[in-house]
This record gives sequence, C-alpha cells and structure tokens, in this order.
Amino acid sequence: MQYTHLGRTGLKVSRLALGTMSFGELTDEATSFAIMDEALDAGINFFDTADVYGGPQSPDMEKGFGISEEIIGRWLAQGGRRDRIVLATKVYQPMDTGPNDKYLSAYHIRRACEASLKRLQTDHIDLYQMHHVDRATPWEEIWQAMEQLIREGKITYVGSSNFAGWDIATAQCTAASRNLLGLASEQSLYNLTQRTIELEVIPALRHFGVGLIPWSPIGMGLLGGVLRKIADGRRATPHLQQQIDRRRPQLEAYEALCDELGEAPSDVALAWLLHNPVVTAAISGPRIVEQLRQNLKALSLRLSDETLAKLDEIWPGPGGEAPKAYAW
Repeated sequence: MQYTHLGRTGLKVSRLALGTMSFGELTDEATSFAIMDEALDAGINFFDTADVYGGPQSPDMEKGFGISEEIIGRWLAQGGRRDRIVLATKVYQPMDTGPNDKYLSAYHIRRACEASLKRLQTDHIDLYQMHHVDRATPWEEIWQAMEQLIREGKITYVGSSNFAGWDIATAQCTAASRNLLGLASEQSLYNLTQRTIELEVIPALRHFGVGLIPWSPIGMGLLGGVLRKIADGRRATPHLQQQIDRRRPQLEAYEALCDELGEAPSDVALAWLLHNPVVTAAISGPRIVEQLRQNLKALSLRLSDETLAKLDEIWPGPGGEAPKAYAW
C-alpha cells in the first residue's frame, strides 16, 4: 500500500480510501464487514463515511440514514481495529425534520458529532468533514464549534466537501485569524468526465496545502467499462443510460484506449486521479469485495505522458486553471 500525508498535516493515509456509502443500502452488513476486513488487510487505513449514509438521504423518506456509521461501529466493536484506521465522517445533511437538524450551526455540529460518535462506537473522529458549504452560517461560528470539539478530543482534523474555491479561501483565512490549522482536506466530485474543479478548487487547495479526496472517481460507473458490461447483458439505470447515450463516442474511444493498454477502465480512471499531486486519496466505494480487489490494482498502474495526453483528448478539461482557461 502507498501512503501520503493528508494535505499539509503530518497524518499519513492510504492513497485509496474506503468509501462506505453503499453500506446498509446496497451492501448488507456481512458483506460490509468482509469489505472492511479486506481493506484493512490490504493496508487501506482511510475509511470514509457520513451521518446520512446507509439509506435515503432525507428524513422525509423512510428512516435509513446513519446505518453506514452503525455498521462501521459494530465492526469496530469487535476490537483491535480502531487505532489502525483513520476514521472520517461528515456533518451537514438533514438528520431529522426539525429546523436545527441540518447544516452547520454550532448547535447542529455539536449534536451531530455526538450522534456520530455513538453510532460509530468510538470516542473520537479523526477527520470531521463538512458535507457541503453553509453560507448562511458565519465562519466564526463554524470554527468556534470545531475548535470546541477539538479541545474536547472528539475530533482531530476538519475537512470540507463540495466547496468552491472561494469557500476554501474564506474558511482558511478565518481559521488563520483564530490560529487554527483550518481545513486538512476537501472532498470534491472529480473524475475524467467531471473536471470543473481544475479551474479554481484545485489551485486553491494547492495554495493552502489542503489535500484533495475525489469522490465518484469512476463517474458513477460510467468509467468502469460500462459499454462492455452492457454488451455482456448488464442493465443500466435510466440515469446511467442517459449519460451513456450522451457520451457514447467518448466512451468508445476511452474503452478502446484501455484495451490497448491492457488495463481495466476503472483502474485507468483511478490511476489518472492519483497522478495529480494535489490528490491525497481516491475513494473506492465497492459494493462487493471483488470490486475492492480490482481497485487496488490502480495503485501500481503508471500512465505514460502519451496516455495522459490521449485521455485529455478524449475527456478534455476546462482548459486549465482560472483565469488563463478563459482569459488572456
């Protein structure tokens, strides 16, 4: 396993993070346990979850959120595991129907953290991530709440997710005024088909020394050899089929390139992310153990400059970083 620092911190995490969004919804508990055992045996020490994972991510629907954390908690309760992993979870999403059961008020952050600790059956969270930006809550309030949790030993590092570049800059400047480390990491949508963050988010992360943890590295299955799978009889969801129809020429070129390389499309997609020095770890969100084993192969895959150039031709980005991407 390869390890690197989480952003500018001294914490070492594996280049692949285990995503657990499917636990409790698409993956049963026994299989979830097997995936976590396999990940730990493979050297993955970075486990990512969220308070809403495990079912419909809305309290207006049938109760299901929190299940992923509960499954991880029962796995940790078996003993001998907690100090071997860097445990990350998130706060922001609605956890009930009350007006203060969501977002990033100090009130909700405190209560959500306590609830996550209980579900996870642990006394501390290593990386506590804001699942989305809350521009209605002042940064002074957010950092006060996070600082309190750090003092109490309930969290160690703070991360963000789905932040814009200017949100990252604002968060870091406010943290610096309070003599805080600020953000250790940002979790963003980033893959070959979704490269918008190259404009401003990635430059901001590099400037502030914040690690990038891409979510959906396989593009919700689009970059996992989807054409081949459909040809073999696999059915696509209506949303995925719509994406396939829109991007078919690119997908055909991409899968043909992967065939030339003799590599699985999912491995190429992951390896492309890991070539970026700002990327700390890519999230692997397997539903079965075999998917995790496949993703591990991406760690040893090195893409040549020629291959990287071909990938840029197939999946062009925004043209570079702002403002040069759109101005002289």
